[in-house]
Amino acid sequence: MKIAITTSSFAKFSDAPLDLLREAGIEYVLNTTGRALTEDEAIDILQGCVGVAAGTEPLTRRVMDALPGLKVISRCGTGMDSVDRVAAEEKGIAVRNTPDGPTLAVAELTLGYALDLMRQVTRMDHELRGGTWKKRMGNLLNGKKVGLVGFGRIGRATARLFEAFGAEVAFSDPYAEDATHQKMEMDALMGWADIISLHCSKPAGGGHLIDATRLGLMREGTWLINAARGGLVDEAALHDALASGRLAGAALDVFEQEPYTGPLRDLPNVILTPHVGSYAVEARIRMETDTIRNLLDALKG
Repeated sequence: MKIAITTSSFAKFSDAPLDLLREAGIEYVLNTTGRALTEDEAIDILQGCVGVAAGTEPLTRRVMDALPGLKVISRCGTGMDSVDRVAAEEKGIAVRNTPDGPTLAVAELTLGYALDLMRQVTRMDHELRGGTWKKRMGNLLNGKKVGLVGFGRIGRATARLFEAFGAEVAFSDPYAEDATHQKMEMDALMGWADIISLHCSKPAGGGHLIDATRLGLMREGTWLINAARGGLVDEAALHDALASGRLAGAALDVFEQEPYTGPLRDLPNVILTPHVGSYAVEARIRMETDTIRNLLDALKG
């Protein structure tokens, strides 16, 4: 029995996930490209495999049609946007993910973005390296209003971290209720918060959740953070809002097209990182171990 591990950099920090496969007597092949696979590459590596420990490669109906022996898709991560779950269900392919593993890693990264943006750390670092010694005045997180769009595992963990710094937290999420936090309609949240942080999936109907209209609802001087999903934010409209000074700053870890090569790179009030929300050693080990356990459990039926 053979499976493919298509997420890149798997088991870099611990052999524990691979040990689980060896103990179960399962052969495995690895993605050695160091990046997300294309559809054709996924089809090639998955030939003869009954399961996949999946990264963010597109596991589309076309891919599944080419792999009649595939029985399990086990995502190493939370997001399921790359998996055609309708096709998987029709074909009887079990689909799993690891919602707990990246929770604290993404929450801590979000907090780090907020502190960096408000004190302009990255901006001053770049200026100093370029020969400019300029002291920029920042802001305190304490007392600020933080609006979280999405209040699942990551949203709630993020709320706890912000509250530890004395921030006030409210959220917008049609599927969540919480007696200890104010719930608001999304448009109202846009105008209430000093910081907007996204922790949700893409809209079911497609399109941008944060478009030019919603950016226009934000107060002047708002900070925007997206460490959730690429495509949630209209990047062109965000560029305009940042370049004009309406928004104070933004931090993005995910993009509509990755690797990102767009014009946000030219703005000084933006922090850009290459989709590393879960890239904390402890989180990666847990995610990878959970991914293999989920795969083995699903194969057992």
